[in-house]
Amino acid sequence: MKIIIQNKKALFDYEILYKVEAGIVLTGDEVKSLRAHRGSLNGSFATVKDSEMFLLNCNIPVYTHAYQKDEDTAVRTRKLLLHRKELNKLIGEVSRKGMTILPLKVYINGKGLVKVELGVGKHRKAHDKKELLKERDIARETRRELKNHQ
Repeated sequence: MKIIIQNKKALFDYEILYKVEAGIVLTGDEVKSLRAHRGSLNGSFATVKDSEMFLLNCNIPVYTHAYQKDEDTAVRTRKLLLHRKELNKLIGEVSRKGMTILPLKVYINGKGLVKVELGVGKHRKAHDKKELLKERDIARETRRELKNHQ
């Protein structure tokens, strides 16, 4: 598995309850652009429309050596490929109050296919974020102390 893009901000802003792997419908130029590690998941999210899942606001810039350079296609809506059972489960989760589907990673699997790791999460409040930072600092300090004593 070769990770291309990660959404670290989503892991900080949202409490991820579980993750799902999905395929994504891309053009050839978009795949080449992703293989060059170009793209961004900042501000992107997944939504359900007509019992299909779509990824919105995912920025995959135009490949530099592409024949046709359409600048407006960088942030287009892309269809996500899921099994019907997984899709129904995600629809049920989103219907609950405060749940959001976020893309966490875009990666190339062992077969050379581009996949998206989706996370179902709940937005964290400001005080939850502060507690998370405190816990990380304490864990870092204890690791440092244990390392110095050995």
